[in-house]
Amino acid sequence: EAERKMVSEGATVAAAIVAIELVDIGGDTLMKSANNDGMSIFIFIVYSNLFALCFLLPSSLFYHRKRAPPPISKSIFCRLFLLSCIRTSVQIFMNIGIGYSSPALASAMMDLVPAFTFILALISRMEILNLKEHRSQVKVISIVVCIAGALTVTLYKGMPLLSDAFPDIEMGAIGINMSEKSDWLVGAFLLVTATFFISIVFIVQTWIIRDYPEELLVTTICCCFVVILSSIVALMVEGNSKAWKLKLDKKLVSVCYSAIFIVSTRNIVNAWACRKKGPIFLAIFNPLRVVLALGMGVIFLGDNLYLGSMIGAAIIVIGFYGVMWAQAQEKHMISETNILSSSSSPLLSTKA
Repeated sequence: EAERKMVSEGATVAAAIVAIELVDIGGDTLMKSANNDGMSIFIFIVYSNLFALCFLLPSSLFYHRKRAPPPISKSIFCRLFLLSCIRTSVQIFMNIGIGYSSPALASAMMDLVPAFTFILALISRMEILNLKEHRSQVKVISIVVCIAGALTVTLYKGMPLLSDAFPDIEMGAIGINMSEKSDWLVGAFLLVTATFFISIVFIVQTWIIRDYPEELLVTTICCCFVVILSSIVALMVEGNSKAWKLKLDKKLVSVCYSAIFIVSTRNIVNAWACRKKGPIFLAIFNPLRVVLALGMGVIFLGDNLYLGSMIGAAIIVIGFYGVMWAQAQEKHMISETNILSSSSSPLLSTKA
């Protein structure tokens, strides 16, 4: 019964994360569109978080109308401020990076998140690695396989599978114009920095949520801090008051989408997933962004399907399955240990 419940919980968390990844892909594209139409990245971040706060604050008050949340200690408050600073940095680096490059490159760079998160989890002792154990070996190899598969999708194109034309096999599925190489390199550097900060967010978020398991309130407080921090940055960078004006156009649509689905829903789901399954479980879904973006392009946009994409997707699935298996084995071992310790406790008390 306990094992069935654990599998059901894992499937629920996985489905929620996949849904959020799909939402995230759409958010990157809309943000790039708003930026191309002349909207400042810094102002976009301020409005996205401000609108999200307008959604989160009444939601928190409604949720806690009958049950008051536990008091926030100084330690938790300081952690929340730290998390907000890192999230602000993530949004700035990520959005500027996409502005210099493309959403496709952003999805590709997210492949690095599992590796960064795994290293940080080991350093922070959230993850215990014993290379003598089979499951630890499988987990490490599977994470490397996931990253390799995602890089294959990104860098290796190959022949088209849904077309009669068979051009030469080529590298560089992202497609970089040499005249824009310097911008692309700047964008790539900013996106790598953003992915490292995202990994730190997963670790700090888990650190907070395990001691203070109130996802909605944590997200609301962090959003409030991000509004203040991003507003200070935007006011320093953007001196033109006209740049702050919003009209009923796709810029407003992009801001509203980001506020509701990216800043609010995604952060709540991520915090919940970190509490339930830990930072590694959440991070390992990032390489799936490439596969999901590929599938959405083929189904909804009529994009071609290439051999490299199929090979990379298959490699990602194999690596993903390996990590999930290792996680399940760890959970099973922990539950067995708990059962044995609980069953031995009455015997010890009887002998005493």
